[in-house]
Amino acid sequence: MPIISFGSQNIHLITGKKTTTLRKLWKNPLKVGDRLHCYWNLVSKEKRKIFEAEVLDVDLILFKDLKNNEKVAKQEGYDSAQEMIKEFKKMYSDGINDDDVFQLIHFKKLDIGDWDGEKIDEKAMITQRADILFDSGKYDKSALCYGAALEFDPDDVYLLNKKGDNLTRLGRFDEAIACYDKALQIENNNEYIWNNKAIALLNYGKPEEALKANDKAMKSNPSNSVILYWRGFILEVLGKFDKALNVYDNLLEIDNKNPEVWNARGNLLSDMERPEEALVSYDKALELCLDNEEIDADAQNRKGNALLDLGRFDEALECYDKAIELANDNPTESIHFILNKGVVLMELNRFQEAVDTFTKVLAIDSNNDDARVLRDECLENL
Repeated sequence: MPIISFGSQNIHLITGKKTTTLRKLWKNPLKVGDRLHCYWNLVSKEKRKIFEAEVLDVDLILFKDLKNNEKVAKQEGYDSAQEMIKEFKKMYSDGINDDDVFQLIHFKKLDIGDWDGEKIDEKAMITQRADILFDSGKYDKSALCYGAALEFDPDDVYLLNKKGDNLTRLGRFDEAIACYDKALQIENNNEYIWNNKAIALLNYGKPEEALKANDKAMKSNPSNSVILYWRGFILEVLGKFDKALNVYDNLLEIDNKNPEVWNARGNLLSDMERPEEALVSYDKALELCLDNEEIDADAQNRKGNALLDLGRFDEALECYDKAIELANDNPTESIHFILNKGVVLMELNRFQEAVDTFTKVLAIDSNNDDARVLRDECLENL
């Protein structure tokens, strides 16, 4: 009973696009008609049976002929023959010689009813793999897996919704909305799917349609905090600031310990040119999000902006320094904070420090025109 182990990154085994595998010649070589029992990560705790297959053909190839075989490398899922050979050298730690023979095995996945060994729930196995990929941010691969799982049950609402979420993150909004629409034909009152459709439409640049989808979600559950949060954001994008503020205030009546909502409320009040009220919201957000550095850095920056608008420059400078410190591991994000620090140093007439600050921005992004112009202005004042 030949057993083959694949790495779980071989997603196209699930989709059926991968029907070959390349292995060093075994002591008992495979032949046409042999049954393969295929697993993921056979020697690890993540061991999973994925399917059984029948060998259709076996080609024998010398290692020296594989070294530059780009066609076989791409067929095996590698970007190049060089990458494939590098992996083989890791896999076969006892070494590979030019005259070593490899088997290029062509196989056909068998229907589960034709398996000899243990039967598995293929849909559940594929869905689990898709969920893992989704949670790790590998949205292109998880979308493929959700699509493969849907072949077992095209009307599975969970899978349709998750595939839509993947496609939204990949910017494939038409396809995402089609998934949500199909799911809503089955569960028309599902508030989460209506809300996900609203998010996709908003990201697609269709805020009016997004609001209509959000209306449907609100009809199903008007007190759902996630739906209310997105409603406020959609109204903000539409320029309906007063209505958006009412939504955030209503949301805070339901849950006043959500730093994201306080931060969003502060951002909105800043856009409405109400910096003192914005400052109160930012302070509340900072109080609640001490364990969330990403929100904390952004809230510190926005609080600094509100203080800058109020002419409270020393306090603004302190906020920008905190934001820079928190974003220290993310140079791209910290650029905006450093730039803002330079502006407030200019307001304080500390031009040499401002020059040094704008120079730091240019060290990260040499094409930052704002930093260059502001640095030149500071130099004129020295």
